[in-house]
Amino acid sequence: MGRNALRLALAEWARSLAPEVVVMESTGIYCKSPFAALEAVGIVAWVVNARHVKAVPGRKTDVADAQWLATLARAGLLRASFIAKADLRSLRHIARQRQKLGGMLASEKNRLHKLLTDTGIRLGVVVSDLHGQSARAMVKALIEGQSVPEVLSLASNRLRASREEIFEALQAQEITPAHRFVLAEIMAHIEEIEARMARFDQELVRSLAHAGYEGELRLLQTMPGIDMMGAAMLLVEIGADMSVFGSAQRLASWVGMCPGNNESAGKRKSGRIRKGNAWVRRLLCEFAQAAGRSRCALKGKFRALKVRKGHKRSIVALGHKMLRTIYAMLSKKTHYVDKTVDCEAMMVARNAPRWLQMLVKHGFVPAPA
Repeated sequence: MGRNALRLALAEWARSLAPEVVVMESTGIYCKSPFAALEAVGIVAWVVNARHVKAVPGRKTDVADAQWLATLARAGLLRASFIAKADLRSLRHIARQRQKLGGMLASEKNRLHKLLTDTGIRLGVVVSDLHGQSARAMVKALIEGQSVPEVLSLASNRLRASREEIFEALQAQEITPAHRFVLAEIMAHIEEIEARMARFDQELVRSLAHAGYEGELRLLQTMPGIDMMGAAMLLVEIGADMSVFGSAQRLASWVGMCPGNNESAGKRKSGRIRKGNAWVRRLLCEFAQAAGRSRCALKGKFRALKVRKGHKRSIVALGHKMLRTIYAMLSKKTHYVDKTVDCEAMMVARNAPRWLQMLVKHGFVPAPA
């Protein structure tokens, strides 16, 4: 009998017993297929944290573990871990692969920067983003073997660096054929990964919209530091129903963003965060990095924390604060309101001239005299 047949037989056997709940210990990816099989036949299944169900040392067998889980469940001493809905669980494959592609893209970009530095080209020193539109055009021209004046003509006027500084940065010691070959291959790989990520982005947003999560996507984007893809990847991890967590503290504990408690005799020993959902933690750290550079109350919070805690701890603390705010936003279905900056008014002030021009162009508003 194959493994799939065994899972189906297990689910049918469990259903024949008509249990109130089936409890299993979290064992990484190995509990996913039994959970799905039990879910398919209509059984209420709980996946519990292994830290909460540790038995007496020296009595560790699979049978003893099962008996101990049943005893704790009958006594009401277990709390089910959060398991997302089936539609969101399937979309996690798209979101997590997209995050993996982002890591690969960052690695390739760093490799390209290192190889350019090896040739003596210091373009990354005078350009804030080596992969912006203007900088990428210059790098491609260098790979193709164009002269420095020709490459310099591709520099955008919006670059802060002067033409003399860019000219100096483009002076290479020696670009060998091996350099050109590797640079061309890395650039092609970067563009291939970017195109693949764009397809992942499109499919993830389309699937979430089809599943009815458009409102939550727009809601999350009102918080500084969260864009469309950040909102989509966060939504497939934590879902839109916050009642399953019960409180913002439990959500933060599940993610692993809350400070640890380790105190004895009035002495605090460690405040390290615990292990949790690494995918959400990574997203929250990215959100905190972006929010810490934007014009909002979160920027002031980050600066105040950074003086006392340093950069890395402040990022985690700000991510924790943002997660608690996200919990409140999704629970109350209300958008983010900043205490210091009116983000809506700022957006209108930035886009109003363009909106008015389009209204006049298409005849909705008469042209001004």
